[in-house]
Amino acid sequence: MRHSGHAAGASVPRVLFVTGAYYPEISAAAVQCQAVAAALHGRARFSVLTTAVDPAIAPAATVDGVIVQRVTVDVRHRTSKVTAALRLAYRMLQSHRRYDLVHVHGFSQKNVPVSLLARLLRKPLVLTLHTSGQDDPDVVKQRGLLANWAFRAADLILCVSPDLRTRCGAAAIHAPVRLAPNGVDTTRFRPADPGERVALRRALGWPEAQAVVLFVGFFSRDKRPDLLFRAWRRLDAQGIRARLVFVGATAASYYEIDRSIAASIREEAERMGRSADVSFVEPTHHVEQYFRAADVFVLPSVREAQPLALLEAMACGLPAIATRLPGATDVLIEDGANGRLLVPDDEAALAGMLREVLTDRRTACEMGARARETVLSHYDIRSTAERWLSAYHMVISR
Repeated sequence: MRHSGHAAGASVPRVLFVTGAYYPEISAAAVQCQAVAAALHGRARFSVLTTAVDPAIAPAATVDGVIVQRVTVDVRHRTSKVTAALRLAYRMLQSHRRYDLVHVHGFSQKNVPVSLLARLLRKPLVLTLHTSGQDDPDVVKQRGLLANWAFRAADLILCVSPDLRTRCGAAAIHAPVRLAPNGVDTTRFRPADPGERVALRRALGWPEAQAVVLFVGFFSRDKRPDLLFRAWRRLDAQGIRARLVFVGATAASYYEIDRSIAASIREEAERMGRSADVSFVEPTHHVEQYFRAADVFVLPSVREAQPLALLEAMACGLPAIATRLPGATDVLIEDGANGRLLVPDDEAALAGMLREVLTDRRTACEMGARARETVLSHYDIRSTAERWLSAYHMVISR
């Protein structure tokens, strides 16, 4: 185990977050880091080192009292990603006297130089695994010896889902592995009372009486927004005229986004004469408004670790329908109690569940209320913050 001489006597840990994105850019990890930093104000001090895909964002800024340094990267080009990783390491070296430990989020090109430098600087290293199919130890191992070493160089690994923790166990990771689920600010993400709901719908330009089906996520094949559209189209054939709202990036440079998905949905909605009832909203820092104004949230993904959007919807008291993903969504939802779970890619089942939720409002409201209780009991951001703080004290003390 490495040690940092300064850290050993520190009562308030100084933590360097290393992330792939941070405010104003949006990712689940970025949202978690920003929320935990706020929740632990006065009990830990944070700074951020991050990549940014938008070159117009300032290379240095202070966000909610947290110093943020950014390195621009073009994720479409390998050379840019390698260069960005090296620049991150250089910035990390420059500022090494200002932090006691490194908390790196997710596994990507950045992890090798960051892990090497943490070892050389004798800084404890915490690694949080956020993404199924990317942060799995077996997937990382396929990237080569250096990547595998960087993964295993962590002093402590935090997993957002039981599925990722199980995969670490199967890979015989020597570092301690802890479950640290994502958390939600349950004050910000809360149910709307009738008056708030009307006001939110007016502000968003939604009809007050029309049911709204909500999707939040970027447009990738794994997220399956097109599956939701086809299920919604079946509702139309049955005379249920719901509005369909997609919130998320449809055409950004992120490698997983497939621009053709939104284009085909727009074309088909126009052909049906329903363009006015299908809305596309770019990623927003006010996403809670959409959750609080909608009637049902749908997560049709076939690959997730612990979906933050699902937790946010549940915190807002929305009945949610999600694909059953072992160790991920089935940990959050008990089918029929606080939401609904469906078999992956079952378009007919999804349409049927949507019809039930939209026509049986009493049962839908009861599911939403139980969903809210689930989040309050197990997934409040304060619980996540305590787990992270415990991890910091553990690696420092060792």
